[in-house]
Amino acid sequence: MSAVLYIIVPCYNDAEVLPVTAPVFREKLRSLVDAGKISADSRILFVNDGSADGTWDVIRGLHETDGCFSALNLAHNCGEQNALLAGMFFAEERCDCAVTADSDLQDDINAVDRMLDRFYEGFDLALGVRSRRDDDSLSERLSSALFYKTMRSFKTGLITEHSNYRLVSRKAIARIREYDRTDFFLPALVCNLGLKTATVPYERHARAAGESGYNFSKRLRLGVDALFAHSTAPLTALTLAAVVCAILTLASVAALIAVSIKNGEINVSLSVLSLVWLIAAALCAAFRLVGEYLRKTYLQVQRRPRYTIDEIAE
Repeated sequence: MSAVLYIIVPCYNDAEVLPVTAPVFREKLRSLVDAGKISADSRILFVNDGSADGTWDVIRGLHETDGCFSALNLAHNCGEQNALLAGMFFAEERCDCAVTADSDLQDDINAVDRMLDRFYEGFDLALGVRSRRDDDSLSERLSSALFYKTMRSFKTGLITEHSNYRLVSRKAIARIREYDRTDFFLPALVCNLGLKTATVPYERHARAAGESGYNFSKRLRLGVDALFAHSTAPLTALTLAAVVCAILTLASVAALIAVSIKNGEINVSLSVLSLVWLIAAALCAAFRLVGEYLRKTYLQVQRRPRYTIDEIAE
C-alpha cells in the first residue's frame, strides 16, 4: 500500500517565490501519485511563519485553487526550526512520512524519489546531504566548512552537509515530539534520535526567485544556537582555557620579575596592566560562554509555546 506523504514547506516573506515554485511541488506530488509511489491523499503543506508580505494570501489562493495544497498560518514569526516542527506535528496523524523542503527549491526536488525508496526499505530517516558546493562563493564554502568542522569537533552528531532537507517517518516525528525543549537545531536533533538512518546525496541549485532572508548575522546566530543546544564541549574548552590563562599569568609574572631583577628596577605599571588585560580577557570570554548556556536555560524554564497556529487551510 502506498504511503501518505506530506511535503512540508516553511515560508517567510515568500510571496515572490511561491508562484514560481508551488507548481513544481504540485507536479512532483502528482508524478509520485501517478507512479504509485505515494497515496493520492498526500499533500503539500505550507507553513507561513508570520510573513510580513502577502505570503499568506498567496498560500490561501493556492489552497483554494488546488486541494493538494494545505497550509498553516502561524500567529507570529517563530523561526524556521519551529515552523518545521509545527508542520511535522500537524502532519503526524495525517501521514506515514513527511519531507521537509525549502520554498525556494534550491534543494533538488527529485531527491524525494530516492528518499521514498529509503523509507520503503525500512529507514525512518532519509537525510539529504549536499554532494558539492562548486557554485557557492569562497566565503560560503569557508563558513560552511568551519561550521560543520566545529559541530563535528564538539561531537554534536550532525552529519556533514545535512541541513533541512530530509524525509522523516511518523515514528521519527513522534520521537522528535518527545524532546520537550525550546533550544534545538533540527539537523543535529534528527541525527541523534537513534533511528535507522540513510543519507541521500543531492545537488543544490540556484534560488528560483527572490532573495534569501538568511544574512550573515542570522547564519551566525543559527550556528551558535546549534552548537550550544547540542554540546557541552565549550564548557570543557573553557576549563582548558582557564588553565592556559593561569599558566600564562604565572609565566608573565615570573618573566617580569626576572627582567626586573636583571635591570635593577621593577616596571610596576606595565606588569599590573599586562596582568589586568590578560585576566579581563579570560573573564570576558568565560562569562560570555557560560552566559549563552544561562540564556538557553532561561528560555527553557519560561515554558513559552514554540509556535501558535492562527489559521488552518485544509
